Amino acid sequence: MDEQGGSRAAAVFDALGADYEKAFAGSAAHRSSLEWLLGRLAPGSRVLDVGSGTGRPTAQTLVAAGHEVLGVDVSPVMVELATRQVPGACFRCADIREVPLTDASFDAICVYFSLLQMSRDDQSRLLRRLVQALKPGGSLAVATVPLDVEDVEGVFMGQKVRVTSFAAEGFAAMVTGAGLSVVSEESFLFTPSHPDAVPEPHLFLHCLRKETAGA
Repeated sequence: MDEQGGSRAAAVFDALGADYEKAFAGSAAHRSSLEWLLGRLAPGSRVLDVGSGTGRPTAQTLVAAGHEVLGVDVSPVMVELATRQVPGACFRCADIREVPLTDASFDAICVYFSLLQMSRDDQSRLLRRLVQALKPGGSLAVATVPLDVEDVEGVFMGQKVRVTSFAAEGFAAMVTGAGLSVVSEESFLFTPSHPDAVPEPHLFLHCLRKETAGA
């Protein structure tokens, strides 16, 4: 996702707004993923939510459990919604690829479906940066639509989008290559609750940062 791609992504999610939250509220796998994360976090942990959307359910669930959350999203509309809906978290409107990240500064990182409008190279580079920002042994939950596609035009909830992703095996290889150990995964078909939505495959990977670079 170049600068133009970032602008396209912002426009799509500005248009979707609260409808995105409603469409995905029924995802049991997302809730399960958050439960996995909560089970690994010490009280008062610092969590980065990449592509934080409306703040629900991710930031809201984490804040309710007593954690400190920084959400980053490229969509001004999403950030405004999140700030209003989850006042206990901090949200920034920015392209995560341009946000300075201090090494080993987060106990956990969430990356739920926020890579799909980036190029494969950008996805890989970003994951490596995120791993560096994660404390050794820290947790990272990532979700994607596991399809072997590059810069393919499609329609998502009535909005034109360009999507790049990996098949499941390739995505897992990118994740482990970034310095993560995959400890569990969940794959299933989900249909968002929206009149223009179609069933889509979802893949959730639950990972830990390796203790050393060569681990």
